[in-house]
Amino acid sequence: MTTIKAAVCTEFGAPLQIENLTLRAPEAGEVEVTLEAVAICHSDISFADGGWGGDLPAVYGHEAAGRVTHVGAGVKQVKQGDRVVVTLIRACGTCPNCSTGKPTTCESPSAASPITRADGTPVVQAMNCGAFAEKVVVDQSQIVALPDDMPAEAVALLACGVITGIGAVVNAGRLQAGEDVVVIGAGGVGLNAIQGARIAGARRIVAVDMSEEKLEIAKEFGATHGILATSKAPWKDAIKALGRGADIVAVTVGAIPAYESAMRYLGYGGRMVMVGMPHTGAMAQYEPVVPAFMSQHMIGSKMGDVVISRDIPWMADLYKQGRLKLDELVSGRWTLEQINEAIADTKTGGARRNVILF
Repeated sequence: MTTIKAAVCTEFGAPLQIENLTLRAPEAGEVEVTLEAVAICHSDISFADGGWGGDLPAVYGHEAAGRVTHVGAGVKQVKQGDRVVVTLIRACGTCPNCSTGKPTTCESPSAASPITRADGTPVVQAMNCGAFAEKVVVDQSQIVALPDDMPAEAVALLACGVITGIGAVVNAGRLQAGEDVVVIGAGGVGLNAIQGARIAGARRIVAVDMSEEKLEIAKEFGATHGILATSKAPWKDAIKALGRGADIVAVTVGAIPAYESAMRYLGYGGRMVMVGMPHTGAMAQYEPVVPAFMSQHMIGSKMGDVVISRDIPWMADLYKQGRLKLDELVSGRWTLEQINEAIADTKTGGARRNVILF
């Protein structure tokens, strides 16, 4: 057993509390990682605000990097001292989805949480990570070893925002070179969807956002055009910029208005890739005759449909070549004790990724 410091959610919508918790040792197939960095994702905020329900107390955080400090029996893919990225994608490897190359939708239930309070009270390890903490114990399927010369914050970003955005257009959307892409939302995930479209050879990439400043940043990441979502009919502006309806529109924000307008950007045979996650119970409306007549598709994309052992290494290699922007995604660096300030800053919508450094 190890005592760790963690940011604990004890009440939805309330500030996180810094507590000392007990972390058990890794069991068979598990790895203990001493964290160096964890980024704040909007999913963490949605959970902590009660948008998706769940049990408390809980430790959130799922976009992390660190060093392996202990390994359980049977772990062969990493060793003590390795720099690793820690993801929420826990995969059994044997269920029907895992065995057909879809580990992001593994059907096996999560394991029991390895963290408790000193008095034995269970603490939820949210999203199989609980990475707003000094250390985590996770399944070996959740980690990938990466080069030592990558900064910790760059490694951490490969755990969620980067793979989710790039994977949304490359894996889920199956973007072909020369196709046109619209990305709704130019935040952390949206910027990576834009990068993914650029890397995969999109002809034109239109970013749509509420902020002029974020549209300018989107162009630095590869957008060819920027359109304000506040205009009367932004889809018409996008179609004008493209000269036709888009092949892909990636919705990277969990906003119902964005979802209800998304298919208006598409041409015949276009694909709407659904990335942003609204709160539970939120509903959108569509006119079914349009996608039926135009042969359009609605595609859900969880974590970019990635296979982390396949996708994270090539993205890390692109970063080292200078072809994938990671350092530029970090907008603020904070300590664990400052986590509530970092969350408040993220909620303003101006941050790309705020990172907690240990």
